[in-house]
Amino acid sequence: MERTCPSENQQEVDQSSFWDSGNQNWDAHKIGWAIAGGCAALTVIISLISVLQHCRHYNKPNEQRQILRILYMPPVYAVISFFSYRFFRSYTYYSLAESAYEAITLSAFLLLLIEYVAATASGHNALMAMERKDKRPLPMPFCCWRFRPTKAYFMYTVKWAVLQYVIIRPACSIAGIICEAYNVLCPSGPYSIYFANVYLEVIDFISISVALYGLLLFYALTKDELQGRRPLAKFLSIKLIVMFTFYQSFVIDSLEGSVIKATQYWTSTNIADGLNALAICIEMVFFSMLMMWAYTWNEYKIEDAPKTSIWRPLWDSINYTDFLFEIIGSLKFFWDKARKKPSDPSRRPDGEVVNHYSKRLNFGQAFGVEGGNRPKSPSGGESAAVRRRPSYDEEIPLAPYPYNDARSE
Repeated sequence: MERTCPSENQQEVDQSSFWDSGNQNWDAHKIGWAIAGGCAALTVIISLISVLQHCRHYNKPNEQRQILRILYMPPVYAVISFFSYRFFRSYTYYSLAESAYEAITLSAFLLLLIEYVAATASGHNALMAMERKDKRPLPMPFCCWRFRPTKAYFMYTVKWAVLQYVIIRPACSIAGIICEAYNVLCPSGPYSIYFANVYLEVIDFISISVALYGLLLFYALTKDELQGRRPLAKFLSIKLIVMFTFYQSFVIDSLEGSVIKATQYWTSTNIADGLNALAICIEMVFFSMLMMWAYTWNEYKIEDAPKTSIWRPLWDSINYTDFLFEIIGSLKFFWDKARKKPSDPSRRPDGEVVNHYSKRLNFGQAFGVEGGNRPKSPSGGESAAVRRRPSYDEEIPLAPYPYNDARSE
């Protein structure tokens, strides 16, 4: 017996136009259409103001590059949700594309936190803070296990826990689009082992759970260094979008067939999808305002400094080679670790020599952990501003810690 997925759309198509003369066509669907479009446009305007202000005060590129990517999240969600409402027969394709950007946002947030911690690598405060980070239990539900944050393999594991999502989520979206095209995805039908949706959702659930756990662990470990940066507000402005879209979709889908009934032109699935898309468009207006406050450009303003061009910041924000370098660097670390081969401390994956005079500290340098690149002076020796400090485990030497601002240009 051939197994088929139930159709998401009615055979009969509404032929009326939104711009027909008179008011007879202003039904609930077209009212929702107007509200979704208006909210999406308002979200774009609010986000555009924040983005342009960061571009005009682009004084810390390593941080603001990630902030711009995060600020794109509300308009991306709003615009895609509007189109998924307007072209509801292709809702699944838009939904899969929308989900892919979530991975970029979470990864950008992790790299932003790393930059914040790297910015504290001057003076004695960061050293004293890190030296207090002895063995501690993992957060729930793994609180029975303890970890030592000064070991490099642990910190690289935390970073990889988040960065894996930027690979797996887009891959799931691409696989879902292909499966939907061949009618083997079946997102609206019951879960079945004979369709791809159940497998893709399990993979996505595991992947995002690991990513969020890594972010929470990272924040708990470095919250002292992040004081004054509104890290909780920044994280919640992202996490609440994920939570709202997930739970409201779950609630609306559970109403299909019981409360939400099919009509002449729309199945119960079409109506549920439309309600979800409309809710997202409305919510993104408020989330764009929240992000404008949480990721304010005021902290990057420099008095009497000339405003920067907007083109380089915009290019930096859509140039994802830094994600690629971070992923390759992490994989290389684990590969060398598995072969018991020491990593080359003098180069990043892109070939750039990382030294005391570079603009950017790498992950290991930011935390002063084993495996971090050791700052060098132009003559090739160890920088005079560096001293070696002892590990909690005397058999594991830690990388030197710089006592001046390695991020200054």
